[in-house]
Amino acid sequence: MSPFMAYNEPILRTVQVIRYVTPLREGGSLPAIAEADDEFLYVLKFRGAGQGVKSLIAELIGGEIARVLGFRMPEIVFANLDAAFGRSEPDEEIQDLLKTSIGLNLGVHYLSGSITFDPVVTKVDPMLASRIVWLDALLTNVDRTARNTNMLVWNKELWLIDHGASLYFHHSWDNAFIHPDSPELAAIAQRPFVQIKDHVLLPWASELEKADMRFRELLTPEKIRAITGLIPEDWLTDKTIWGTTEDAAITADQRRSVYTRFLETRVASSTVFINEAQHARKALV
Repeated sequence: MSPFMAYNEPILRTVQVIRYVTPLREGGSLPAIAEADDEFLYVLKFRGAGQGVKSLIAELIGGEIARVLGFRMPEIVFANLDAAFGRSEPDEEIQDLLKTSIGLNLGVHYLSGSITFDPVVTKVDPMLASRIVWLDALLTNVDRTARNTNMLVWNKELWLIDHGASLYFHHSWDNAFIHPDSPELAAIAQRPFVQIKDHVLLPWASELEKADMRFRELLTPEKIRAITGLIPEDWLTDKTIWGTTEDAAITADQRRSVYTRFLETRVASSTVFINEAQHARKALV
């Protein structure tokens, strides 16, 4: 079987959250395991936590790009939280989180029985390591390190999770590059990703150029636009994140286009981040 799994046009289901099961306190933004009305368990990422909807946007884009590129990714769903949910929750911190997360949140299918990836225990072949390093350099994902690998082994296969720390440019963007055609955005998209030096799989990523050739073919502008088209409009207009006076006239479509153009430019300029990864790898091996 080809290592590149078949990709279908992205369609995300929407589920209703019916039961809060348990918090996952190892996450800084208090994700939780929750049950939905389809009777499945999900790792729930809340819009009211941490960086708000920006981390959900990064999670959505990163996870669906990983799926395009053939990686094993748990299903991502939109998870709706109504106003009555969580009223009986005794923990005040969690209750406050639930109150600020009414509406659409993000759920990732819970892989029951999975174990955290450990590079000492589970060996990864050079091509797979190179593919994962390429993905994280594209997304500027700062959170796939030896301290926190954000990979799981489930049914003896490697699964990628948790891309909420990706696309960190959107935590500091301003009106200088809020428009997709601005030179400032292009310059940011073409920067090397120096944090790749801390990637847990970098020592084994000896096939980066081959991964680059394949992934540039797979990740077309059409597929990028299909993925950014999944971002809910209210995530792009949430005043708790985008509420400054200067942002008032900026539309959801303009913000969506910024993500699209950032990714298109970054794929087209992949040599920059590949060279940075190769340079960092030489310092390790």
